[in-house]
Amino acid sequence: MNDSELLFRRLTFEEFQTLVQWAALEGWNPGLEDAAIFWATDPEGFYGYFDKETLIAGGSIVAYDGQFGFMGFFIVHPNYRAKGIGRTLWQQRRDTLLSRLQPDASIGMDGVVAMQPFYQKGGFEIAYRDERYEKTGKPYPINPLVQKVTEKDWEAICALDLECFGVGRTRFLKLWLEASNAKAFQYTDHNHLLGFAVIRPCQTGYKIGPLFAENETVAAALYERCLTEAIDEPVYLDIPVCNEAAVNLVQQYKATYVFECARMYYGKPPKVAVEKVFGITSFELG
Repeated sequence: MNDSELLFRRLTFEEFQTLVQWAALEGWNPGLEDAAIFWATDPEGFYGYFDKETLIAGGSIVAYDGQFGFMGFFIVHPNYRAKGIGRTLWQQRRDTLLSRLQPDASIGMDGVVAMQPFYQKGGFEIAYRDERYEKTGKPYPINPLVQKVTEKDWEAICALDLECFGVGRTRFLKLWLEASNAKAFQYTDHNHLLGFAVIRPCQTGYKIGPLFAENETVAAALYERCLTEAIDEPVYLDIPVCNEAAVNLVQQYKATYVFECARMYYGKPPKVAVEKVFGITSFELG
């Protein structure tokens, strides 16, 4: 197939939902409300390839107020793989996202191991490895310092998120924390926020993300609170392995390694307090 015969354009929400359905069939295990939240974060951030009228591939190029971009969601229909379409689409998505950003803005992504050399040729550099761990939910004693996030916590939550993500994303964060099927918890001591975590149901089990905390003690309390919300269900946590305390956390709770990828950046990486990142938010939007 000649790439010039393909139409590259912005997707409708229904078309993006089709990509999410493909991803679910391949075991990507998206959250039940992920599609709606991703779309609401940046409705202009989803593009695809069409063979005549048929959607054959697509992905996200979400921009955070022009200051930072993320290329996290990328899939080609199985019938159109091994034809070079994915490589061409990836490059078009990168270039289109760059055109949506300020001149000095960078782009992030989480790349699977097999594709990292390709992404590096495309200008991305590895910042650190991410590893996914699975643990079955079980009840733990409730720590009184861990409470549900409320509106009065919002300013402190946004400040900690900015430290750990490196770029402001208040629109996304509000949608993420207030999703009807998600539960958000914060650890506060003497009215000082020391961490927060979100757990959401997925096609299979639950995912925790983000899990941002000042130290391992706070992270463990939030992890236990999330695990208590998903008794007898698989619970997934994606950690940056450069944070030794995060590695200690999953080892302490005997969580099982699932797979890995790498956080990569095109351009100058945002300043991130990775020592406070015990669980990244998502592989799709950063």
